[in-house]
Amino acid sequence: MEVERGRETAFYGIVSKANFKRGNESCWLACAVSKDGLRFGLSGLLCVCGDWKMTLENGQKLTIGVDLGGTSVRVAAYAPESGILQAVTMRTRLEAGPSAVVDDMCDAIDRLLDERLDGRTLSGIGVGSPGPLELPAGRLHHPPNLPGWDGFPLLGEMEKRLKRRVVLESDANAAALAEYALGLGKTLSIDSLCMLTLGTGVGNGIVLGGKLWHGATGMGGEAGHMTIYPDGPTCGCGNNGCLEACASATAVVNAAERLIAAGKAPGLASLKERDGSLSAQTLAQAAQDGDADAQEIYAQLGRALGICLAGLINILNLPLYVVGGGVANSWDLLSKSLFEELERRSYVYALTAKGRPAANGMPGGGTRVLPAELGADAGLLGACILALHST
Repeated sequence: MEVERGRETAFYGIVSKANFKRGNESCWLACAVSKDGLRFGLSGLLCVCGDWKMTLENGQKLTIGVDLGGTSVRVAAYAPESGILQAVTMRTRLEAGPSAVVDDMCDAIDRLLDERLDGRTLSGIGVGSPGPLELPAGRLHHPPNLPGWDGFPLLGEMEKRLKRRVVLESDANAAALAEYALGLGKTLSIDSLCMLTLGTGVGNGIVLGGKLWHGATGMGGEAGHMTIYPDGPTCGCGNNGCLEACASATAVVNAAERLIAAGKAPGLASLKERDGSLSAQTLAQAAQDGDADAQEIYAQLGRALGICLAGLINILNLPLYVVGGGVANSWDLLSKSLFEELERRSYVYALTAKGRPAANGMPGGGTRVLPAELGADAGLLGACILALHST
């Protein structure tokens, strides 16, 4: 029979190893074949062709992912064979309290299920949330970017409203899972990585041997609150000089505001007067346009990030460290000072970076520090695949 799939017609039939080849590779078991080769298995049977494999069962699955942030919430419907099918974005109504935000998220989930389930099997709902997050209880503890949420049982409240199982992870863990399964980990064939996400705050997720590392209570991987400068800016957590206070989007704006208040950045003062406010994006553009003060802000951000990564590399000795989040879009502004700090502070990096003496035999060819491949969608994609990777 024939089934129309957009502009392509798929022809379903049984193809054996003996009579179907793609290049030099054999493809086998019951499968669906289109004019450009193997697509997916029938009746849940596995098809293999090169490094692409899938089952019809996977092809019929739908998941929902929620990326909860301090300023916005994104909710998406996801299918393994197609990616994100539909996504909605809404403001995080912090002023209305956590219950109202949960209601907003659950309403969006229900709408997407109504519009996108369409004969598919719901495989699960995943939520990425700012931390600190206690697992498996699913309770938040003093989250700096969600004021008023201390002690809130996010997992229980969502499951109560939805009457469905929900998989809850920190937003940084969700992003790290996505980079492992769909991004740089897949590209480089690496199953262990450490990821820092630079957004409103700084998150950290660690994947070891293909599995998220949680620590004893789900709070493992909080490098955003490592002290970089003991007498540095005050962080939302109450400490001074955390990475989050030095290398987040919030930190970029705060650094500019301090310079303006001291009368040391006339160009940035003019930018603020023109736009009414500052953002990490407008400051990055100012740096790209040659503003020396904006350039120095990003150089100092890279230095703080390099100090943190040097410590992580010395401790973990993993093959891959990924920098994601919106601030990572300014990689060209911060990477020079980042790598200067790595070379100066991490002898493990100096020995194991690609092409160095101890790099031979390491997965991926040596220690790598790279901007995220999935960009700003890593957290949302990670939330979407949480249910597929949970046990």
